[in-house]
Amino acid sequence: MMPVAGGQTGDVEHPGLHLLRSDDRAAEVDAFVERVGPRVGLLGVLGDLDRRAKAVRVPAPAASWGFRWNQEDTWSKRWWPQGISSRADAAEEDLVDGRPVLVTSSYSRTVGGVHMGARLTFVDVADRSDIRYRHVLLVEPVLREDGSVGVRPVPVHAGGIVWYGDHIHVAGTRRGLMSFHLDDIVRVPTGDASRLRIRDRAPRTVDTFGHRYVLPVRFTYDARTAEGVDQLRYSFASLDRSTTPYELVVGEYGRGRQSTRLARFEIDHATSLLRADDDGASVPTMLTGDGVRGMQGAAVVDGTWFVTNSHGPYALGSLWVGTPGALREHRFRLPMGPEDIAYWPQRDELWSVTEYPGRRWVFGMPRRHLPQGR
Repeated sequence: MMPVAGGQTGDVEHPGLHLLRSDDRAAEVDAFVERVGPRVGLLGVLGDLDRRAKAVRVPAPAASWGFRWNQEDTWSKRWWPQGISSRADAAEEDLVDGRPVLVTSSYSRTVGGVHMGARLTFVDVADRSDIRYRHVLLVEPVLREDGSVGVRPVPVHAGGIVWYGDHIHVAGTRRGLMSFHLDDIVRVPTGDASRLRIRDRAPRTVDTFGHRYVLPVRFTYDARTAEGVDQLRYSFASLDRSTTPYELVVGEYGRGRQSTRLARFEIDHATSLLRADDDGASVPTMLTGDGVRGMQGAAVVDGTWFVTNSHGPYALGSLWVGTPGALREHRFRLPMGPEDIAYWPQRDELWSVTEYPGRRWVFGMPRRHLPQGR
């Protein structure tokens, strides 16, 4: 049986699935940057935060404090927040240029016949009275045979994200993971907010759905399965820093007859990428079907799992605590619509984000105030 966290065993003898990393798309990214650039990286974004959030009381017993987005983002019917990570996942030092930084992900619903893909939002939470943030659009550059450069949106649900090293890995459900290098963040001219397009003919323009900053995909971790094995859905993701080596934690949102599997993959500290075998495949160190229905996110701290569960837009959410196969539900501890969850070790806090229009919060939860145990 396959070993899993906490000294338990998984429910399968062989996973029958793995992630296969694609080639680095350096040529496409470089051509894209040359056409629309320049690269400004994360510091360029943090030096140009254009929106303000407001610290508020989050209506949930587990939340110690949190904030809500500005009016436009709180009520948007297009952009739906999903994933969360922080600088605390990325490095031992949880500050960027002296500031604590959160990052969330959102996916776009089709509005007015336009689907904008997915984006990241970087938030400076150093000053609770002056919380600032900015959106960065995720894009896929295309290098055509004639040498021209095109661009496409990244149509993933972005249900979970992990910021580790200089990379951000975005959960892509059945696709696996999509990976981005933060040095590749590009500042572009402000263009048409209704389209994504690079026009090489005069007048030469760049349109990025109104976003000033974009981040092109570098490579993907493509989901692969053996014959007869159901493909794992990468619905959410987090980082477990309490193991050696660190591990990526992923899982499936499932209802009805859908599976609710949880899995773990080792991370190579030297590269900040998933550890792979000689064939380039990343195989889970744990795979178990002992998740819970409707899981939205899972984080692991010292062997204890914290799993979020939504009950829709009007009822408070649940927090499940324990280990796979022995998770205990603690109802009405979270706000309405909780999604992904991440751990901030320097603060000993778990952080989550909610999705529903008018009920969108980002909030921290002191671990000492949460149910404990295995």
